[in-house]
Amino acid sequence: MHSQRSVHSPRPEGHLVLAGGGHTHALVLLRWAMAAQRRSGSGFVALDSAAITLVSRTSTALYSGMVPGLLAGLYDRDTCAIDLRRLCQLAGVVFIAAEITGLDPAGQTLVLAGRPPLHWDWLSLDVGSVTATPGPGAMAVKPLEPFLAWAEASLAEANHSQNQGLDQGLDLPIRGGGAAAVEVALALRGRGWRPALLLRGQELHLGSPAANRLGKRLLAEAGIAVRRQVEAAEPASLACTGSGAPLWLAAAGLPTEPGSGRVLTEPSLQVLGQPRLFASGDCGLIAADPRPASGVWAVRAAPTLAANLECCLSTPLAAEPSGLRRWRPQGRALQLLADGSRPAQPRAIALWGALAIGPSRLLWRWKNRIDQGFMDRFTALGAMARSDNAPGKDGGAMACRGCAAKLPAPTLAAGLRQAGLQGQAEDAAVIGRQGSGALLLQSVDGFPALVGDPWLNARLTTLHACSDLWACGARVTTAQALVTLPQAAPRLQQEWLAQTLAGIVSVLEPLGADLLGGHTLEGRDGAGLALGLSVNGEVGPEQHWAKGPLQPGQVLLLTRPLGSGVLFAAAMAGAAPAAWIDQALAQMQQSQAELVAPLRELGCRTCTDITGFGLLGHLGEMLAASPPELEVHLDAGAVPALPGALELLERGYASSLAPANAAALNLLQGPVRLCGPAGVAASAAVEAARQALWIDPQTCGPLLAALPAGAAQAALEGLKQRGFGAARVIGQVRSRG
Repeated sequence: MHSQRSVHSPRPEGHLVLAGGGHTHALVLLRWAMAAQRRSGSGFVALDSAAITLVSRTSTALYSGMVPGLLAGLYDRDTCAIDLRRLCQLAGVVFIAAEITGLDPAGQTLVLAGRPPLHWDWLSLDVGSVTATPGPGAMAVKPLEPFLAWAEASLAEANHSQNQGLDQGLDLPIRGGGAAAVEVALALRGRGWRPALLLRGQELHLGSPAANRLGKRLLAEAGIAVRRQVEAAEPASLACTGSGAPLWLAAAGLPTEPGSGRVLTEPSLQVLGQPRLFASGDCGLIAADPRPASGVWAVRAAPTLAANLECCLSTPLAAEPSGLRRWRPQGRALQLLADGSRPAQPRAIALWGALAIGPSRLLWRWKNRIDQGFMDRFTALGAMARSDNAPGKDGGAMACRGCAAKLPAPTLAAGLRQAGLQGQAEDAAVIGRQGSGALLLQSVDGFPALVGDPWLNARLTTLHACSDLWACGARVTTAQALVTLPQAAPRLQQEWLAQTLAGIVSVLEPLGADLLGGHTLEGRDGAGLALGLSVNGEVGPEQHWAKGPLQPGQVLLLTRPLGSGVLFAAAMAGAAPAAWIDQALAQMQQSQAELVAPLRELGCRTCTDITGFGLLGHLGEMLAASPPELEVHLDAGAVPALPGALELLERGYASSLAPANAAALNLLQGPVRLCGPAGVAASAAVEAARQALWIDPQTCGPLLAALPAGAAQAALEGLKQRGFGAARVIGQVRSRG
């Protein structure tokens, strides 16, 4: 690839990777985000000399202190979850959602599932723990996310059986006798299960004889059986058998504690013999001052870790940092264990050394206040950020990225007219023919990075660019890329470029397409990551789809829901829950290449893709390429929306391109007529939100295919089998009058 570089001194120079979204890292990010808001409110990197990335399996981190209450139904999921993606956005940190599978300390790379390794100059580990020796057939309580999904699914199945008059699925043998096992058993008892604890020995493991006696009393009051001297092979449904660090840490050759696998560190939290690695939380252990894995110590370690990371980042890469803080954890920690067996009257017990107090509702109120106070530190930060980006606030809303960054349709059309370029524009133009007669097509697309993760951004941009060819019925064959990278040290630009190219290839390779080359640029004046692609393909002349003409009697099929524009606009303002963005990104990463062949077999001859100008804007292009006597009857209630999109639109959030797209609403006074089931009326707010959805700019949006009416049901069934179950028939083409 050709390259064009700046002569200025590049910054940043090094790369700090935070591996894992545990409590310690969350508090470090909170510190940096608060500093950002005090300084400018526009994002903050701890020091200008480094880029910072957080890698986490999930976009949220559950606060462990509230998990028993979540299980008991005392809290909802959002109350207990820290939005890591949003926290990173506020702190100026790149967020990567990926499973960490390994570590190469010598090569300074973090191994990630399904994507290329990530290079680091400094690495901080806070990857939590996993359940030790869960045993055959038992669900492990850690990691928490799979366990919670299992618990909700199992409870739903058990409740269904109970509603059918069957007493099945409510018995729950739990292997383990520590604090986690007791809290989980009590919480699930409050949800209607019949737990029983299976102990390897004679006693619970709550830290003292007094604590064990109190634990047995709680379990007895809740009607939870305790079975002693149970063999390891005894079947169990759930395992709470203690915790250990992920196995890949020891496999990487790091010094670890025998048995638990926790990484051994200096009091500075630097890994023994690895001054560029840090470890904290449940996966780290100060070798000279060991403590059990506990959220208390994870929280207390955060100020030391933050200060030492900042010190490292302010030190030249070739030098060793000096003056690092040393942390000596407190000798013991107060444990407040929740009793959720009676959700209407929750209680708690307090354990401190040899003392055991409770159960008491007063202790529960104290515990709840502590836990809520911890979470309030994160929600208060989000509330401050939202107030600066509220819809309708002057200067508050930030310009959207992705395909929402394209020029408005009126501006584009006026510019084309002024340049003397008239006529119906096709997103993918025919540029020649193969010797076999196949048409050669070319399209170009791109935009400023929608997400900070270079690999994911490249994957999304490539899928978006390929969509122009799929909407023509074509097969993608080759591509070239124009990559713009922020100003930084060569080592960082090399990493960003490699990640970007790997993201492009992750789309092209399954298609049998090649990345031929391209061009690289360095952004100036603070310009960030951007990617443009020229995508080429081929299709037989008889199989080529245009945007029109439409034919009377055809139905319009939308392959998946709309709403990415408003979701990412709201995410910039901190108003979109993490789950909504996760669901949007999951859809956007799904290739639509496999839909071309079945749509063709069902009689598709006319198609487009829904991108920056929204559903109505691109439907208007199809109508412009059709006879004027045609009109589309649009089923107002049939257009599918991504989770949260309509709710956000009702609340006034919108993409920055949406006001310009609103010109397409004039189609509702002409060739587009609204229809729907007779007698079904929507409120004014719902109707306004629906219309706002139809002009919402889409990144990696759906295909809009015109099919014979008789093929509609077969198309929906075929799309469902391919994972596009949200596809809908949204309208019909008719002759006017």
